[in-house]
Amino acid sequence: MADDDRRDDRRPDPDALLALADKDRRGKLTVFLGAAPGVGKTYAMLSRARRLKTDGTDVVVGLVETHGRGETAALLDGLEILPRRRVAHRGRMLEEFDLDAALQRRPRIVIVDELAHSNPEDSRHPKRHQDIEELIAAGIDVWTALNIQHLESLADLVAQITGVTVRERVPDIVLKRADEVLLVDLAPSELIERLKEGKVYLPESANRAVDRFFRLGNLTALRELALRRTADRVDDQMVDYLKQNAIDGPWATGERLIVCVGSDPLSEKVVRVASRLASGLNAPWLVVSIERADREVETPERLQRIETLFRLAEQLGAETRRIIGNDFVEEILKLARREHATQIVIGTRKRSRWQKLFSRSLPDALSRKASGLGIHIVTPDNANRERRHTAFELPRLAVIQHASVTALGLVALTTLLGKGIDAFVELPNISLLFLLAVLGASVIGGYAAAFLAAAFSALAYNFFFIDPVHTFTIAAPHEVFAVFVFLAVAMIAGGFASRIREQAEIARIRATALQSLFDFSRKLASTAKGEDAIWLAVSQLQASLRRKVVLLVPRGSDLGLAAAWPPDTELDVTDLTAARWSHDKREPAGHGTGTLPNSRFEFRPLLGPHGIVGVCGIEHVGKRLDLNAERSLTAILDQTAIALDRARLADETVEQAARLEGERYREALLSSISHDLRTPLATITGAVTGLRQLGERMTPENRDDLLQSIEEESGRMSRFIANLLDMTRIEAGTLKPKRDWVDVADVVQSAVERTRKHAPGRLIEIGLAADLPLIRGDSVLLGQVLFNLLDNAVKYGGEEPINVYARRDGKDVLISVTDLGRGIPPEDLDRIFEKFYRRGKPDGRAPGTGLGLSIARGFVEAMEGTIHAESPALKRRGTRIIMRFRQAEKTSRTEPK
Repeated sequence: MADDDRRDDRRPDPDALLALADKDRRGKLTVFLGAAPGVGKTYAMLSRARRLKTDGTDVVVGLVETHGRGETAALLDGLEILPRRRVAHRGRMLEEFDLDAALQRRPRIVIVDELAHSNPEDSRHPKRHQDIEELIAAGIDVWTALNIQHLESLADLVAQITGVTVRERVPDIVLKRADEVLLVDLAPSELIERLKEGKVYLPESANRAVDRFFRLGNLTALRELALRRTADRVDDQMVDYLKQNAIDGPWATGERLIVCVGSDPLSEKVVRVASRLASGLNAPWLVVSIERADREVETPERLQRIETLFRLAEQLGAETRRIIGNDFVEEILKLARREHATQIVIGTRKRSRWQKLFSRSLPDALSRKASGLGIHIVTPDNANRERRHTAFELPRLAVIQHASVTALGLVALTTLLGKGIDAFVELPNISLLFLLAVLGASVIGGYAAAFLAAAFSALAYNFFFIDPVHTFTIAAPHEVFAVFVFLAVAMIAGGFASRIREQAEIARIRATALQSLFDFSRKLASTAKGEDAIWLAVSQLQASLRRKVVLLVPRGSDLGLAAAWPPDTELDVTDLTAARWSHDKREPAGHGTGTLPNSRFEFRPLLGPHGIVGVCGIEHVGKRLDLNAERSLTAILDQTAIALDRARLADETVEQAARLEGERYREALLSSISHDLRTPLATITGAVTGLRQLGERMTPENRDDLLQSIEEESGRMSRFIANLLDMTRIEAGTLKPKRDWVDVADVVQSAVERTRKHAPGRLIEIGLAADLPLIRGDSVLLGQVLFNLLDNAVKYGGEEPINVYARRDGKDVLISVTDLGRGIPPEDLDRIFEKFYRRGKPDGRAPGTGLGLSIARGFVEAMEGTIHAESPALKRRGTRIIMRFRQAEKTSRTEPK
């Protein structure tokens, strides 16, 4: 039973299954790997392609370099070859792989030789492996060839073995992600023999190659590298298969590496060594750089070197991260515990005896404090040692000059001040004045000025104030001791003051950036529209970066320029193509990236919680963004993406609410139509049927009753259809009321008479002021409004009389209709003017269509009037509907209309 439970617990690894599902949606990459040129990679690739072509597989040749080898060129016969793209480069015409032609042709398999090739400057991607990645993403299988010396992680090792620096390199992640790696192997002796026979290069080139690169030792070492890398790849594939199929295996599951790097030249070697170590262990690895929290010790040049290291690490398959802290050892160990790391890789250089005596190196400190962690120490070679010593960066000449002038000036002023004081008062502690000079120099000029001021102060104090004066000789032993103590105290105080100054400046810069981001966040939070957020983000970015900024958002199936600063900024074809790529692929494109680097702008996607919302472009002129600017840019873009996503969700919510409201109105309309049309139709049908069947036998009184019911129900249907048409005109905005002179008294009397015919048993009282002025409006619409209000009062007002009043109120004319029914609750006073809103009678029935008051409001507002309801009206019950219109300029009721 326990065995069954264990068998049930063995499930496939979810991450492995997700990776497999992702591969199923993409094309497959097959790499023909060799130890050196001439082993037969292209020959093997074309031979296999011919066999598949014979079996009916759609195989085309995108690009193959035969290098003059006749036996390889013969294999191209019978294979479809795509035309190459002609490119002008440095005065020559080059024939390059046409990526767009391959995407348009869309074969099952495309052969693209020389994976490590670099494309010309005006290409979409700077490297061919990026072209291949785009083909794979489009679902096209790709075959390509690669020599082992072109792998990025092996570049330093290959240079050390062969003495040749390989310029064209391929990130290791490309080979790691390949679906199939086929090793094309050939013994080194056979390869040298082929080279001598002219089967690899032309004879004159072959002799140079044998003397330099194609040596037996070099080829043997390269062959070992190729075999080892292929074996590691086979191990990775076996582990993936076991995980996908829930098969128990002996693989290690807990290995994880942390690699510590800085801005020194050794860090590049550390990254490459760590990459080879991680590849052998099949372990994830994290490259980390630590920045001090209390000072800006990194110059722009050093920051640029760290950025280059991070890009190299990412190309080799690592994660990268920056950490801020003062205790490097504690920060590294804390990160190792948080990331469950098992090994740490760090570089160290040879230290002098004095350094070993007075300080402990970072690897030594890690070794003492780390428990249960493996520490791998990478040491520099001889070349790196030389570079380490020569790469030490002294302060620039301008900095030294400024520090010297500052120190000399302050020490000179202090000396004059001291001599002036000494002329009047003899002070034994006049050296304290020079401490002020050192502190002032440290505040103005930093560390260099502080140390120079300390040295100059010691000399000036000795020369001008210690007997014998005007010499550097010190007679009293205690004065010697005082000078050295003064020098030490001055340097220490100057160092502390310089550090405090530096920390204050860093705090000011960070506080300014934080305040700017806070203000931006607060403004962004108060914006409800996407356009406002876009312009706010563009202006903030331009003010922070001092560069041209553009922001594009999706418009239909394409991108549209939403905002730019300066406003006259324009994008050319290359810029727009890079922006579309960034939007479609959801990755950076343009300047400084692997896609369309010739663009003036670097485009970054704005990724919100619910997908991409736009693309932001930053113009790059001169040097790259520093670390602080990069952080501000990332924070602004993240907040902008969230704001745009929020605005989009708000718009979708409004649209959804409108759709739901429309659906509610549609259901109410159908319900109203089904009731208000069915009832009169049933009455009319019954009356007509009775007349046809019993007409001769009916009494005249009964016949008149049936005809009257037909007439009444027909009028009811006519009013209902008229209401629907009126509501349609109001909703469509096609209602065009007249602007004639209107006598309110005539319209009121006409509407009351019409209502009395409709409800003959109902009492309606009229009250009209004697000085009632004329108004501008449409008498027909006003009459319809009054009829709807009176009809509503008849339905809901009970048996009490209905009152209609019209009077002057300042420059306005007020018309009110009052009933003494149950009244309307306060929360429903505004809702009664909504479409299809009906309140039931005491018996529970809700008469009417619910359109009368809604139509009344539409007509009144179309005539530039207002309408509202009050309840209770009289005696704590009833409802009063009040309309207000502006009186006309001519107020005499006797003027012709």
